[in-house]
Amino acid sequence: MRKLADLERDRAPQNTGDDEENILPPLPAGAKNYMTPAGHARLKNELQDLLDRERPEVVRTVTWAASNGDRSENADYQYGKRRLRQIDSRIRFLTQRLDIAEVVDPARTGVEQVFFGATVTYCDSKGVERTVSIVGQDEVDPVRGHISWISPVARALTKVREGDVVTLRTPGGVEELEIIHVCYVALD
Repeated sequence: MRKLADLERDRAPQNTGDDEENILPPLPAGAKNYMTPAGHARLKNELQDLLDRERPEVVRTVTWAASNGDRSENADYQYGKRRLRQIDSRIRFLTQRLDIAEVVDPARTGVEQVFFGATVTYCDSKGVERTVSIVGQDEVDPVRGHISWISPVARALTKVREGDVVTLRTPGGVEELEIIHVCYVALD
């Protein structure tokens, strides 16, 4: 028979630190969670995969492990419960992010200024040329050159045009960026 302390422990919410992966910098007050169609689809697919495949598999494993008896020394049960909490945390996070999402298609024509979805090529004061695409917080991928629309670089680039020079303030000092090319293309 289980002790009352064990029952209370099982019912109490547990902070496993698993939410840390879901923490992003907060959006500016009153701002929407902008994202590209590709980013929105990626989050939606991840959510569906968690709900349709991964969570049911873990639930089956936990159910099987619980039927084996003593749960205090049952690694399958303990790991499964921890993994289930991680999955549920990620599901809550994705649901919240998708609920406040504002999908903006970057593939548009006739826009000369830099806004959300723009792909910008610029040259810094050292002569290094970089190309970045301004995307939502949930789509940031530095390797592919995808930066958040609320990042310092994106904020410095917002509303500029080809040929403009902007000032970027960084912890290392002030840097001048010359805008070489601005375009809007669909991002994958």
